Amino acid sequence: MMRAALAQARRSLGRTWPNPAVGCVIAKDGRVIARGRTQDGGRPHAEVDALGKAGEAARGATVYVTLEPCSHFGKSPPCADALVRAGVARVVSAMEDPNPAVNGQGHARLRDAGIAVEVGEGAREAEEVNAGFLLRVRAGRPLFHLKLASSLDGRIATASGESKWITGEGARADGHRLRAIHDAILVGAGTVAADDPDLTCRLPGLGAYSPVRIVLDSKAGLAEKSKLATTARQVPVWLVCTNAAPAGQRQVLHKAGVEIIEVAAAGDGRVDVAAAAQALGQRGLTRVLVEGGGQVAAAFLKAGLIDRITSYRAGLVLGADGRSAVGELGFNRLDFAPRFRLISARLLQGDTVESWARGA
Repeated sequence: MMRAALAQARRSLGRTWPNPAVGCVIAKDGRVIARGRTQDGGRPHAEVDALGKAGEAARGATVYVTLEPCSHFGKSPPCADALVRAGVARVVSAMEDPNPAVNGQGHARLRDAGIAVEVGEGAREAEEVNAGFLLRVRAGRPLFHLKLASSLDGRIATASGESKWITGEGARADGHRLRAIHDAILVGAGTVAADDPDLTCRLPGLGAYSPVRIVLDSKAGLAEKSKLATTARQVPVWLVCTNAAPAGQRQVLHKAGVEIIEVAAAGDGRVDVAAAAQALGQRGLTRVLVEGGGQVAAAFLKAGLIDRITSYRAGLVLGADGRSAVGELGFNRLDFAPRFRLISARLLQGDTVESWARGA
């Protein structure tokens, strides 16, 4: 039952921020009577969604939920109260919610009402599903997931800049799947200037789930006629700049619908990515897909901000004159290298797809 609840939670990834993606299953007499998940935009919550489907059948049932039911009034009433009113007999919760507004109080409210509460079933999987939400609560920033599409020797383009297409159609489609399960896509100004990308999700049926598009651009040089600027009112565009960005240019982009976010500059004058991470967390983002280019990837790696990597590798070699997937990191000892552990590896239409998580 908890596995089914976790499957529901995964369906909501990228669609619920600033709320967590939660799944809920209600069972009675050994069978599922309702399933629910946090709906797009974060409401209704998973428990309320499932209770609405179960109706009176929820009385005396067991509820499996991937995160502690909330106990506070936000934009909707507490889910713990809804469970009490529904008359459920038992709640199996994967984990406590570390949000200070909840943090065990939801479970306490259920127990006070005479509902049996069990905590810990499926905890590891639930923590992975909501790793971004947990990071925002605990560290004030979203999870950053670096996507790389490269040759065998880690190059993303030839010396002339040609990059379409290093990886095959299957890998590109899977990259769009990644976009659909993240709150935002982040790129640097150089990538935008070189490629004029859409940064939308172009898989059939998922176009409506294109995430927020973020550009790190210290001087707000995004072209007014770029695809991003001209579509900012259809799919949100956030531009993160420093105080070096000219006021006039900011105003032009703001009028086009681009949200301007000013943060501190790093020593080289570029956007301080640690400051940007905090600013994005303050705006409620929980999962950000970092797509390019090499300097942006290096900046986030140097700052210790990359939590996951998905690497698509094609069976070709471009050589040292090709453009590197990751820019200079500036260390000369292996001890200083960012380390990741392999989670999975598979073949996808001739390309290799590897998933990595932070930590040795």
